[in-house]
Amino acid sequence: MPTASIVVPAYNVADTLPATLDSLLKQTFRDFEILLVDDGSTDNTLRIAEGFGDPRLRIISQANRGLAGARNTGIHAARGAFIGLCDSDDLWHPAKLARHVSHLRSRPDVGVSYSGSAMIDGAGQPLGLSQRPRLRSVTAAHIFRRNPVGNGSAAVIRRAALDSVAWRPTGEYRRNWWFDETFRQSEDIEFWLRMALTTDWRFEGVTGDLTLYRINSGGLSASVARQYDAWQHMVDKLTPLAPAFFAQHAGAAQSYQLRYLCRRAISDGDAETAATLARQALDASLRPLWEEPVKSSVTLAAAVTLNLLGASRFANLRAVLRGSSTAA
Repeated sequence: MPTASIVVPAYNVADTLPATLDSLLKQTFRDFEILLVDDGSTDNTLRIAEGFGDPRLRIISQANRGLAGARNTGIHAARGAFIGLCDSDDLWHPAKLARHVSHLRSRPDVGVSYSGSAMIDGAGQPLGLSQRPRLRSVTAAHIFRRNPVGNGSAAVIRRAALDSVAWRPTGEYRRNWWFDETFRQSEDIEFWLRMALTTDWRFEGVTGDLTLYRINSGGLSASVARQYDAWQHMVDKLTPLAPAFFAQHAGAAQSYQLRYLCRRAISDGDAETAATLARQALDASLRPLWEEPVKSSVTLAAAVTLNLLGASRFANLRAVLRGSSTAA
């Protein structure tokens, strides 16, 4: 049995899958398997995966069930004591798996080990941006407000921790669910928060940007409303588990979520949406302003500047500022 399994959900990702699999197969920790779950792709995804011919790569094909459903299928088939998740457009640093396996072996109370992530664009080029999450003393409140795990390709999870939150809904006869397949967005934060609220497993990170997280430009703000609705659905679902917790933290968490979505709208040059989300974030709670004054102030200033200058001039200004920062 391999020590670790890496689950890779794949749906119509022929353009990015080769780089993803190449990065995983080059891990310095060698005792692993990759579970590639082809989630009903209609392009060359399956053919590309089959072309690798590496015995560590296991391919599972299924009718489309969405990201959560593909992850669940991979977790069900995984044989490792540690299970990593990597989306099929992201990349792993060669030492990532080794770092997480070492971390989980040395800390038996840790259920979820994660890292920071560096952002890359659609072509795989660095954007000069990183997710630098909180690594220690992580509580359910931290997960709710700021989701230190960060993205779906950052974590390696102890199998026992996964199974502590598994369930089988009515009508499911083939396997358990770990991620909630009724979610098409916010399935990550729902999973992390459910684990934090219902188990004693600890969340802890390791240093370094060990994941390369792909940001595809264009159309980001188009999904903002859907993403916020999914986030709210997550809150509605989990509130009965811990009513007092949500009563205490929901306002601040909502403000952080709206701030995050505001930054996405800013990145996409959608001035009207950015302004609306900035106002809603302030209305929900002022806590992010004093907990993270720099990031909150920069976000608000960027939303105002985008509305004043327009998308084209704002993009030019941002390019100039980034160039000055790089030169310095």
